[in-house]
Amino acid sequence: MLAGVSLLLLSVGALAILLGPDGSAVAFAAGLTATAFALMGAVALVWGGAHVWASVLLRRRRQAGRVLTLGLALVNLLMLPFGTALGAYALWILLANDGRRLFELGVHPAVASRPQAS
Repeated sequence: MLAGVSLLLLSVGALAILLGPDGSAVAFAAGLTATAFALMGAVALVWGGAHVWASVLLRRRRQAGRVLTLGLALVNLLMLPFGTALGAYALWILLANDGRRLFELGVHPAVASRPQAS
């Protein structure tokens, strides 16, 4: 039902654009809206690209990937609800001792996963 109400409201908005008496005001608002959506889309693409780049670096066990992912995770904490959960999880994993050990120079991933003798 919520989707139906939303679609009806969108159709009323489209009808208002078609029947609006002042074409210049409607054209300005439509242009402003299109520009805002284009900017948000571009930012979302760049943000997603940064996450893909960080994931490639993480899979290669590069320290730069860990640092980049930590930075992205901090900003993701502000994006409720999924960004908060994923950001907290990334911080938890990468800041734990086992996560840090994976990115130390000269440590093979199989060796890093072994328990250490006391």
